[in-house]
Amino acid sequence: MKKKFIAFISLLVILAFVGYIIYNTARPAGEKPDVTAAVEKNGPEDQWRIAQEIFVSAGLKALAVSENGTLFTGGESFVKCYSSDLKEMWSIEAPARITALAAYNDTLYAATEELVFLINKEGKTIGEWGPWEAGCLFTSITANSNHVAVADAGNKIVFILKKSGEVSSMIGHFAEQLLIPSPYFDVYLTPGNVLYMAHTGSFRIEKRSIEGKMLSSFGEPGTEPGAFCGCCNPAHFTATPLGFITAEKGINRIKILGPEGEFVEYVSSDNDFKASVPLDVATADGVTIYGANSADGKLYVFIRNQSNE
Repeated sequence: MKKKFIAFISLLVILAFVGYIIYNTARPAGEKPDVTAAVEKNGPEDQWRIAQEIFVSAGLKALAVSENGTLFTGGESFVKCYSSDLKEMWSIEAPARITALAAYNDTLYAATEELVFLINKEGKTIGEWGPWEAGCLFTSITANSNHVAVADAGNKIVFILKKSGEVSSMIGHFAEQLLIPSPYFDVYLTPGNVLYMAHTGSFRIEKRSIEGKMLSSFGEPGTEPGAFCGCCNPAHFTATPLGFITAEKGINRIKILGPEGEFVEYVSSDNDFKASVPLDVATADGVTIYGANSADGKLYVFIRNQSNE
């Protein structure tokens, strides 16, 4: 009798497993998980729209925009420069995959996994920095008039550099260990030498001095509009005078947060972007937002909906 009961239970388990496989196979490939659908149905509508999309190149990875609107893209062994009206000005071959870009004045800082190349406005390489540690994986770079900051997801460190390329300080070394579970680790340096850092394993953006002192932070995990959903978010972000633009993976959404991290509005949440591939984001003025999509090699240009202007 006991053997029959065990056989009956085993049969039920097998039937349940087969039913799950049949359901998963029958579900349309483009159907999104329930959690994503719930966020899209219950959350606020997008307040921005895609005004333009340009195919840059397969292997597109990084994006930066200068104060005058000149745009730079980089990726699998290339760096390209575009005018403010998105006309290609020059394209150069890079020695390795470009993982991050930052533009300040007449210099473009182009990071590979372990080196930083300095490029002038004509597209000529004028310098090379690094590596500073073994096992580097540079994922973000940012610059102001005095310093350059480089995020290293491999060693879970932020290097603060002088404009000569000399290391001035390191954040996340020795006593303080940062929680960076994946190769998404973004930083932004303000003109006043304040560093904003995406502590992705803790689902927050931290405000720090360039010596590493914690000043404040905001962010929490969750699917609500103001929270960061999934693993390792925000994957990308940039700061503006009015707050922050963030991009997430898992639920691929781009949103605007206020200076204290409060939710303002969605730029893009109801989209067809690949969920696991967040867009690198940049803006020169907060009026036009650019997104580099590694999944399709395209540059997306977002502007506010006319009804909201």
